Order: sequence, then C-alpha cells, then structure tokens
Amino acid sequence: MFKPTALYYCDGYKPAHKIMLAPNTTREAGTWIPRSLKYAPGGIKKILSIGQQLTVRWLHDEFTENFFKKPIEEVEQFVKDMCSYLSMDYNGDHFYELHKLGYLPIRIKSLPEGVETNPNIPHMTFINTVDGFAWLTLFLETIISALAWKTPTAGSISLKGLRNATEWVMKTDPDNAWLIPYMCHDFSARGLDPFAMIAIGLAHASCFRGSDTLITIPASRYYYDESIDDVCINSVNASEHSVSCTCIFTMGEIEMLKYWMGGLPKGILSVVMDTVDLTRVVKPEEDGYLMILKNMILSRDGKLVIRPDSNPKGLTPADIICGHNNELSNREMEAYFPNFYKKGLIECLWEIFNGTINKSGYKLLDTHIGGILGDGLTLDLQVEIYERLANKGFASTNIILGFGSFLLGFNSRDTFGWAAKGCWFETITNGVREGHDIFKDPITDSGMKKSLKGLVMVYNDRDDSESNSLMFDGKDNLMVKTQCSFEEEAQGILQTIYEDGVYYNQTTLSDIRKRVDTLAKIND
Repeated sequence: MFKPTALYYCDGYKPAHKIMLAPNTTREAGTWIPRSLKYAPGGIKKILSIGQQLTVRWLHDEFTENFFKKPIEEVEQFVKDMCSYLSMDYNGDHFYELHKLGYLPIRIKSLPEGVETNPNIPHMTFINTVDGFAWLTLFLETIISALAWKTPTAGSISLKGLRNATEWVMKTDPDNAWLIPYMCHDFSARGLDPFAMIAIGLAHASCFRGSDTLITIPASRYYYDESIDDVCINSVNASEHSVSCTCIFTMGEIEMLKYWMGGLPKGILSVVMDTVDLTRVVKPEEDGYLMILKNMILSRDGKLVIRPDSNPKGLTPADIICGHNNELSNREMEAYFPNFYKKGLIECLWEIFNGTINKSGYKLLDTHIGGILGDGLTLDLQVEIYERLANKGFASTNIILGFGSFLLGFNSRDTFGWAAKGCWFETITNGVREGHDIFKDPITDSGMKKSLKGLVMVYNDRDDSESNSLMFDGKDNLMVKTQCSFEEEAQGILQTIYEDGVYYNQTTLSDIRKRVDTLAKIND
C-alpha cells in the first residue's frame, strides 16, 4: 500500500520556511479560523465547532505510523527529493531532529465541539512546545487545512438542515417529533473520498441518526470514543437501480415489488422507482402499479417507501415531491401519467392509500407508505419542499430527504473561509526571550483576510456566565481577545486537546449530539 512519509503532506514551498523564519526564532503560534460566510449555503449564519478531535487523532496516527516509526532512510529520501525539487543543496537537519525526538512537539487547543461561532473566532490554536521547532507549527498547516475544514463545514450544513426539519415538524406534525433525527438521511458516501466519508459522516451524525455512510460507525468509536455495543446511525433496506434492473428486465416492476416485499415482509423497505417510469408506478388509478399492489402493501408489516431519483429539465426535486402548476413540457407529456407532475409524489400516494389528519390539521400518509428523495437536494430546496407540502395540507413528516455529496461534499475550504495563520512568534537573542505579535492585513483585500494579532483568548460574552465557561444552551456568545499575555490566553475557553503526543480533554459523539440538539431548537 502507498504509505509515504507524512512529510510529503505539505505544500511544496513549506520545506524552505525553516530558513526563512526571522533569525533566532524559537517558537511560533498560529490559529485555525473560519473567516467568512460569503459562500455559506442556505442562510447559514454561524459555524459549528466540530471535527477537531478527528483531525488531531488522524494527524497523530499519520506521523506516528508514517514518520516516527519509519526508518531514518525515508527521511533521508525526503531530503534528497527536496534537493532535486527545489534545485538546491537543501538542509533537512530539522527533519532529522524531529524524527529523533519521536513525537510532535506541539500543543493544540480547541473550542469544545458542539458549539457555534461567528466568523473570525478561532476554533483551534497551535504552538510548538520545544524550542527550535517553530517551523513545525505552520509546516502542519497544509495537512490540517486539508483535514479540518470538512467536518465543521458539513456539520454546519447538517445543523441548518436539522433546524429546518425541526421547525417544520413542530409546525405540521409535533406529535411525531421523534422522527426528527431521521428526517434528513446521509446519502453522501459514494461521492466522497475515504477520509471525507469519515469527516462528513461524523458531521452529519452529530445532527441526525439516519445515514448510509457505514464507515461512520467504527469511526465514531475510534475518533470519538463511542461504545462498541451500540451503533451511532441507522438505516433501512433499500434498492438501487442496479438491482432493480435485474428484476425489471426479467419479471417486470409489479412482480419485482411482490418479490421484494415477500423477501422482506417486515420493516421499512425503500425502493427507487424511476428506472423506467415513476408516473406509472404511482398513478392513482386502477392501472397504476401501487394501486394494483395496494392490498399487499397495506397488509405488509412495515412501510414501503417510494424514491424518485430524477426530474425532467426545468423541474426541481420540489416539483417531483409537491407537483407544479405550470404548463407541462413535451418531456413531461411523454410520461405514462403526465398529471403526476401536477400532483407530485405525496399527493399521488395520498390518493392511493389515504391516511389521517393530525391534530395540527395536516395530512399524514397511511403508515404503510411513504416517500424519500435524495437527488440534487439543497438547503433551500429542503425548505421549499416543506413549505409547498404544507400549502397542500401535508405534514413535513411525509417525506424523508437525502443529504447527498452535492449538498454535504460539494464545498471547499473557502465555503467558510477556513485558514491557518501565524499570530505570534518568539525569538531568543543573547539568552533573552522576546515575543512578537504578528498579523496580515492586505490593503488589496476586502478585509476578510485580516488575521488575528498575537496570542488569543476566546471567551463567552454573556452576563450569566463566567468568561471561561460555556452554558451549552444555544445562547453562548463566543468572542475573541487578541494580543493576550500567556496568562490571559490560558484563561479562555480554548482547551488543550493534544500536547507532545498525548490527548487531553477528549469528547464523545454522544456529548456533541446533546449540544447540537439544543442548538437546533434555537433560531439561528
């Protein structure tokens, strides 16, 4: 397996930074911070603190296994490569010194996971703990930047989705609020790389239990100390087009549904039904496939969930679920039941199976039938679907929404402007230590790239809390003080989670979920 030394996980210009530091530099501190909401999706106003523990444990494992446990010859090869790469007689003595030391001489402090911040509040800080390793602090910037933005970005999106789901369930079907942790299902795995599957899977799992990203189960145990006797996510039996086609082309869709319901006679069974013509399946008349199978579906000990997975050009997923009032296109008219596009999936299912009216006055489909959608969803479409269903008299709990890689993974470090920047360094001259506050503030920039100056302290700016404590009630107001002394810096909310190869102040996914659940009930 390809296991290069961890030193290669850096930008190509960083190996030269050791000789570019100010003379006699011995320590350097930096921050990891979201700087902007410019590209934030779906009206997100704050950023969720999550994923720091994952990042630190992954970083520790990477350097332990692929640097410190590697033979010195691999470090020599890296130095040799840098000589050729940079076309110079490269001095890599500092890498040999690090290898000899045997651990990462760095202190990483973090906000507690499961709280929210405005932009420009640091979520992590870094400082080297051994004199002479100042170069290491921001040498690690590349690998930390590559790892650490994914979980809080996806977590902030899932939290907004949780807030949306909570709002609409409480409006339209509060008696079934127990469904909220399952209202938005993680469909993102197949569109992600393996680390992103872990990072984003854990992010979504901090907000919801519904997920098809299986790696989240062992990842929650390894990175967040969840019990081996429990699973942190749940899902259901579900089909996909590849298995559907084996049946459709041998027995047809009606027999396929009979075959599947016979083989899985209990529980929730989710079936993708747009392989050929979804409109024929859900046509609420005697020749519709679900109408033909109505008695079998209603007598089954469980729920059959219908999943559309496409929409004609010009239509949105909301149109498929809720229907629309526009003139039908030529493509829509080609369908077996064109009027489906006027009614939408949920109305068609209601006309076939009926249901009940809840105390809030909204329609609930019969418990043997339901819908799920996971194609091309966004936070804006999530709200639009809930709104349009409510306008037609349907509760939001009639539909489960899939959060796929388009929503959770089609983001970047720039979505919230994540960046690691130096803020302070120390020199020793003639035995005298001197600290220097540093920052950047490009005149050619809008001001977004201005970095924090000096050592920092994050505190809770609210009257009913001491500055160094959090209430975790959704009303914490985190602020940052810059140009701090070491005494001030030590008093803030940022806690040491890693120092010299040892973990501190670790948390669990269960604890994060409790905090996120509280946040979801607070309007952002």
